[in-house]
Amino acid sequence: MPPVQGLLPIREYLLVALTATAVTYLLTGVVRRVAIRIGAIANPRARDVHVTPIPRMGGVGIYLGVAAAMGLAHQLPALSHGFDASLDSVGVLLAAGVLSLIGALDDRFELDAWTKLAGQVMCAGILVIFGVQWVSFWVPWGGTGDSFGSVLVLDKNQGALLTVVMVVVMVNAMNFVDGLDGLAGGLGFIAAAATCAFSLGLLDSTGGDFGTYPPALIAATLAGACLGFLPYNFQPAKIFMGDSGSMMIGLMLAGATTSASGRVSYTRFSASDALALLSPLVVVVAVLFVPVLDLVMAVIRRTRRGESPFAADKMHLHHRLLEIGHSQRRAVLLIYLWAGILAFGAVSVTLFDDVVVFWVIGVGLVAAVLVSLVPRLRARHRAG
Repeated sequence: MPPVQGLLPIREYLLVALTATAVTYLLTGVVRRVAIRIGAIANPRARDVHVTPIPRMGGVGIYLGVAAAMGLAHQLPALSHGFDASLDSVGVLLAAGVLSLIGALDDRFELDAWTKLAGQVMCAGILVIFGVQWVSFWVPWGGTGDSFGSVLVLDKNQGALLTVVMVVVMVNAMNFVDGLDGLAGGLGFIAAAATCAFSLGLLDSTGGDFGTYPPALIAATLAGACLGFLPYNFQPAKIFMGDSGSMMIGLMLAGATTSASGRVSYTRFSASDALALLSPLVVVVAVLFVPVLDLVMAVIRRTRRGESPFAADKMHLHHRLLEIGHSQRRAVLLIYLWAGILAFGAVSVTLFDDVVVFWVIGVGLVAAVLVSLVPRLRARHRAG
C-alpha cells in the first residue's frame, strides 16, 4: 500500500476524539444508573478518600466511547486505510473490551488479584496475536565504526514476553493510581494526548504511511473518551471508573506505545540523534512516570512489611499530597501538572529544539516542586 503524501489527517483524528468524548459523556450517565441497579457500588473503606457510597463501573462508558469512535474512523476515507494496513487498532479494541468486561465483573463481585492478573495476561496475549508487540528497539551499546549504539532485534517469543510485561505493568500502574476523584481519568487523558502527539510526529516523518495510523488513532480515541468521562468523575465524583476503566486505560496506552515503537524506522537516524532513537521508550516512561513510580514504591513498601504486593494501604502519592495539606482537587491538579510536564516534555524533545525544551522542562519542574511544597512551607512559617 503506497503512503499518502501531503497533509496529515489531523481534522479526522480530532473528529474521532470529539466523538469519543461525546459518546462517553452521553452513555456514562446510563452506565451509572445500571451500576446502581445491579449493585456495583464502592462503599467507603479505611483507605478510601470518599465517605459516601458511589457507583463504579464507569470504565464501560469509556470503552463504549472508544468503540464508537473506532467505528467512525473505520468509515472515514482518510483513516479507513489504516485498518487495512494493520490490525493493531482492532487488536487493541478487542483486548480492551475483554479487559473492561473483566474489570466490570470485579466492580460488581470483587474478583481476587490472581484472577485479574490472569485476565491481564490473557488480554496482553490478544494484542500479541494481532501483531501488537515489540520487535526491535535501539540500545546505546554495540555500535561499530561511526555508529552510536545498535538496534536490538527481538524474536517473536522475546517480543511477546516484553509486550506482556509492559501491559501488566501499565495496567496495574493505572489501577494503583486510581485513588482520587478524576485522577486516573485525567492521567489517562494526558498520557493518551502525549502519545497521540508523538504518533502524529511519527506519522509525519513516514510521509503518511498507512501502517503508522493505528497508534495515533488508539491514543486519540482514548484521550477523547477520558475527557468525556471527567465531568462525571472530577471531585465530587458521581461515578468511579473502577477496574473496568483503569485497567482498560493502561492496556490501551500500552497498545498505543507498543504499536508506535514497531513503526519507528531506525535506519534514518544518525549517531547525533540518540535521544530521538530512544523516544519510544522515553515517551512510554514519561507518560506513566507518576503511576509507575507509585506502583514501584507501593510494591517495595508492602514487601518490606512482609505483606502481599497487592495489599491495600493509604500511603500512595495522592494520599501523601493530602497529608501535606492539599485539598483533593489541588492534589489531583498537581499530579496532572507533574504528568503533563514529563509526558509532553518527552514528546517535545522528539519534535523541537532540544535546548529550548530542556529549559522549559526544567523551569516547569522547579515550579511544580514549589507549588507541591507550598502547604508545608506555610506550616513551617507559621510554626516559626
